[in-house]
Amino acid sequence: MKTIFVKPLSMEKKWYIIDAEGKELGHVAVAAARILRGKNKPEYVPHQDMGDSVIIINATKAAMSGKKYNDKMYYRHSNFPGGFRATNYADMLERRPCFPMEHAVKGMLPNGPLGRSLFRNLKVYAGSEHLQVAQQPIAVEV
Repeated sequence: MKTIFVKPLSMEKKWYIIDAEGKELGHVAVAAARILRGKNKPEYVPHQDMGDSVIIINATKAAMSGKKYNDKMYYRHSNFPGGFRATNYADMLERRPCFPMEHAVKGMLPNGPLGRSLFRNLKVYAGSEHLQVAQQPIAVEV
């Protein structure tokens, strides 16, 4: 069986928009990651950037199940002794409103150069306004 190579000029890239208001954060992240990877296309291959661009609006209004709003933690370390920091979801929404959604989608993409290039096709906005109106994004229902 031959390996499929789709030429970049023959690929048609589209823009999709997902409204996260009232929807589970993980469900929105899964839908965005599938579109970014290109798994919704018949010519999908895992080693190429076949995906489209995704806009997520109302990222701060995404729902969390159970007690995760106060219990879910985000960790980081400064690489200095005693530099371990932990922030819960509620505080992270105040400091960086788009980070939880970006973090969830980034964790569902492959590690390495391909994943970094796919992540550049994601735009996350805390409110309902976005800057990609000229691209005429297609609405996706989650």
